[in-house]
Amino acid sequence: MNDNQKLLSVIIPCFKQEKTIVKNLKEIKNILERIRYDWEIIVIVDGKVDQTYKQAKKVSSPKIRIYQLKNNHGKGHAVRFGMKKAKGDYIAFLDAGREIDPSGIPMLLEHLEWYDADIIVGSKRHLVSQVNYPWERKILSLGYYYFVKLFFGVKIKDTQAGIKIFKRKVLEKVLPVLLVKNYAFDIEILSVANSFGFKRIFEAPIKLRYNFTSLTSAATLKTIQNIFIDTLAVFYRLRILKYYEKQKKLL
Repeated sequence: MNDNQKLLSVIIPCFKQEKTIVKNLKEIKNILERIRYDWEIIVIVDGKVDQTYKQAKKVSSPKIRIYQLKNNHGKGHAVRFGMKKAKGDYIAFLDAGREIDPSGIPMLLEHLEWYDADIIVGSKRHLVSQVNYPWERKILSLGYYYFVKLFFGVKIKDTQAGIKIFKRKVLEKVLPVLLVKNYAFDIEILSVANSFGFKRIFEAPIKLRYNFTSLTSAATLKTIQNIFIDTLAVFYRLRILKYYEKQKKLL
């Protein structure tokens, strides 16, 4: 199959993005129009909470599909929903909100080809990433990296950045067994893929325009707590219950 016959699907999970989604989608669309692959954008509006869906519909293209979920379930649920709708040979997701520069999509795509990878992960901690990142979050990210390395065996240095790309064959095996709807979706999909034999997981650089929020705010502390709890739950299912492996055998 020639490169221009391959299809790249880009999933955009959205929650309360009515002010940025139009500019965001136009920027992503302009970038994808310059790559050597055919492409589609799948927007998942996670709940009827504002005007994000109405605003997104203003960006008209036969290559853009927009879905609105009735209720808010979390990023992981939205991404999985989009992945099930995707038709691509390669399937990526990119967080809405314009913090992560979408020009990273072609970069990840090239890394996927260069390394013949199963998964490419955008990484804040890649040597050539351009990230304006507060020191306290660097420490938190580093701590989470060592935790993941020790307990999950996933060797990449940043599992949490909201830009990743997968070969379709990986998702066909992994998606049916995933459970996390929100905070630990990234580590679940990566650790399960790794345990299923998809070991070719590599990192690529990104540009991150970080939205500075205090680590001491109640909402942020609650998010950190939920990430930790959800991550422990993934570990319990993966290493103790062997849940994912058992589900794999049932498919």
